[in-house]
Amino acid sequence: MQLGMIGLGRMGGNIVRRLLGAGHTAVVFDQNPKAVAALVEAGATGADSLEDLVAKLDLPRAAWVMLPAGEITEATVRSLGTLMQADDVIIDGGNSFFKDDLRRAAALRDKGIHYVDVGTSGGVWGLERGYCMMIGGDASAVGRLDPIFATLAPGLGDVPRTPGREGRDPRAEQGYIHAGPSGAGHFVKMVHNGIEYGLMQAYAEGFDILKHAGSKDLPEGQRFDLDIGDIAEVWRRGSVVSSWLLDLTAQALAGDEQLDAFSGFVADSGEGRWTLNAAIEESVPANVLSAALYARFRSREHASFADKLLSAMRKGFGGHVEPT
Repeated sequence: MQLGMIGLGRMGGNIVRRLLGAGHTAVVFDQNPKAVAALVEAGATGADSLEDLVAKLDLPRAAWVMLPAGEITEATVRSLGTLMQADDVIIDGGNSFFKDDLRRAAALRDKGIHYVDVGTSGGVWGLERGYCMMIGGDASAVGRLDPIFATLAPGLGDVPRTPGREGRDPRAEQGYIHAGPSGAGHFVKMVHNGIEYGLMQAYAEGFDILKHAGSKDLPEGQRFDLDIGDIAEVWRRGSVVSSWLLDLTAQALAGDEQLDAFSGFVADSGEGRWTLNAAIEESVPANVLSAALYARFRSREHASFADKLLSAMRKGFGGHVEPT
């Protein structure tokens, strides 16, 4: 199947590479000509503008926007809406706010253009591991794009099957779901990222406690000189708190147990705030998620070891490099 890709950064470029490796075709565009050239060398067709990309796509077209949420995505979707025609599909795979999806979908619907929002998780490891996707849009457009989603998804892999799922949508087991109408995909991904904040904060605080177990502020008989790198490693092996985030923690600590390479300034990219706004609108208490977000705010005033561990995890799964 053919797909157009706008934005060839850490995730967009690897999405294209995964598709090309499975026999799909792609037309690609990025403001950086070197990024386009690298994908052309890998087998994609290059475009030097949005107009050129749209012209090189077969009808009905499908164009995926993989850009930072905000005005650049807004402008790109708006431009594609003027270039594409009825029955074409515009996909936003970034971390856009779900209410923006609702507005865009309504505007494009008047032109007969489908809008599909894809909450995409997998970070810099997606090329190898695949991408977990939470998809919003009308069923006809999502169904048409299924060969793309099926290729990008991780598949069953070695994750044990959940008993009692017989008769339910098999796509969830493959690592992607059609969550609902436009906006639903990014809504689910938004909450996913809010949960991610909480999980990361729990690991960071726990390892900070372990690191300070030998503090001179403690009674001498109550001090422990713990190897936190080994603790992270053993917890990966059969512990109830094992996870990919713990894997990344163990990797970071194995290479630099003091985490001196990290500033501890922890950014937030918006989804945590949006999750809390949704919780307020729904009158749902979210004590852990709100505390995790506020901890990131505090990290920008005084960084702790826990904050450095958060930075290490963010770099591990998403390639995020915090400011120094």
